[in-house]
Amino acid sequence: MMKIPRRIASVIINSLGGGVVPRIGLPYITVGREREISALLSDLENVGEGGASFRFIVGKYGSGKSFLLQSVRNYAMDKGFVVADADLSPERRLCGTKGQGLATYRELMRNLSTKTRPESGALSLLLDRWLSEVRTSVAAEYGIADTDSREFHTLVENKIYAAVSSLREMVHGFDFAVLMKRYFIADCEADDEAKAAVLKWFRGEYQSKSDVKQALGINIMITDDNWYDYIKLFAGFFRSAGYKGLIILIDELVNLYKIPNLITRQYNYEKLLMMYNDVLQGRASGIGIIMCGTLQCVEDTRRGLYSYEALRSRLAAGKFSDEKHYDIMSPIIRLAPLSYEEMLVLAEKLADIHAVCRGYERRISEQELILFIKTEFSRVGAQTNITPREVIRDLIELLNILSSNPDTTAKELLGSGDFSFSGPYCGDNESENFAEFEI
Repeated sequence: MMKIPRRIASVIINSLGGGVVPRIGLPYITVGREREISALLSDLENVGEGGASFRFIVGKYGSGKSFLLQSVRNYAMDKGFVVADADLSPERRLCGTKGQGLATYRELMRNLSTKTRPESGALSLLLDRWLSEVRTSVAAEYGIADTDSREFHTLVENKIYAAVSSLREMVHGFDFAVLMKRYFIADCEADDEAKAAVLKWFRGEYQSKSDVKQALGINIMITDDNWYDYIKLFAGFFRSAGYKGLIILIDELVNLYKIPNLITRQYNYEKLLMMYNDVLQGRASGIGIIMCGTLQCVEDTRRGLYSYEALRSRLAAGKFSDEKHYDIMSPIIRLAPLSYEEMLVLAEKLADIHAVCRGYERRISEQELILFIKTEFSRVGAQTNITPREVIRDLIELLNILSSNPDTTAKELLGSGDFSFSGPYCGDNESENFAEFEI
């Protein structure tokens, strides 16, 4: 029986049973994807050294895109990165006439996470921790005991400016430094209202420049046009604060594909191209961006990313790539289906986790799990269309029924051991694929 805390087991089973990826416990159920994970970890290493990366993860619904994204998220936090994630939607895009780009920025800021604050909402924690470290550093460097003195505050302000000096040369970097100083002054004066006003500005929550002027006395604000510039500023700031960099995870890229208006869709692709070029041409530092979408939303030449020629020419596979051989280091990572063996290993793990979650001795045997996998892959079209999400949900349903009906066996639910394949995948090739799974 697998050793796993029951709380984590419950999160895994409940999340997967509902068709969503759990945020914790992923190492317990990670199977396959070695090449893909290796490529993404190589990107993280590059970002940690001050570089930048941009990747697309492409696959069918339920193929494991979000799972891979969450795995990278957890690994990145453990290795000292700040991570921000957001799902695109009709209200959250890269740009739009109704502030959809700014809405995406707000979601990213809301979901800032670190190893010590993995559940998101880490912005204020990051700022307070950084200021605390600056204070400690100044007190130790100058031997100042009275941290409430004007002298000490002046030295800390100078240290803040020195720490963000590299950012001042970036677009909007001076404004960023000014607001960091305001946050420090508010913290020194225990002015929670002023701190909240600065945090609100950093999160992009002001609606107009007049609101910003009234609250902070400045005329600048984060908008739909400049939000990506502030993402880069935060990436640089987090590195100066001791973190390895900022990882941006954006899921549901298909929502750009679904934009009905051609011009609006093209504007979003243009923004995406700008970000892509910015990262790969070395104009960004300490930032990694990963976006997930379906194959159609990328390769459709009528509405997808490939409909924008500048993106197609950068992202399309070369002449040496095919379904069996493709460049894993290319901008697009295409998720292939998990093999029968990998699905069986995953089924074994989930059976153990389900038993821990529900508090019973596991009843389903390895042979019955093999029969389950055979049943799933015998569907018409399963060879090319079945996804891990479908298999996992069916398995959890099966395990739920077995755990609540002790007199029922898996074989009764799945059929007899004399399983016969249906549809076009019942021929010799299919029999060969399942040869080692005979019961």
